[in-house]
Amino acid sequence: MMTPAARSLHIFGLYLIGAGCLLMLVPALLLAPLGLPAPADAWGHVAGMLAAFLGIYYLLGARAELLSFMRASVWVRLSVIVILGAFVAAGLAPLPLLAFGVIDLAAAAWTWLALRSMGAAVALRAA
Repeated sequence: MMTPAARSLHIFGLYLIGAGCLLMLVPALLLAPLGLPAPADAWGHVAGMLAAFLGIYYLLGARAELLSFMRASVWVRLSVIVILGAFVAAGLAPLPLLAFGVIDLAAAAWTWLALRSMGAAVALRAA
């Protein structure tokens, strides 16, 4: 049985695999609802592949209850909204791209709250 923190990573890993596979294979299906164009070159497909592969690491980290991975994932996922926000502010990316950052932010908060219930002062300080 997974701890709540591991379960949050597991669900996020499934999200990454699903979104990554869509971006890799049928990007318009993932991007069109956000009003984003499908990539015109291979880079969008490559990004999808990388997201799906990253999702596999999340699944493995969750199944192994890797606390250090859980801790680090909170900070990394929190940074996504900041970096995407900077891209949007600089005119490098369209505003709807922030939707992906919001998902990361919510997932990071879920993991953080789960870690906190396990003893947050210790769980996040070591990250």
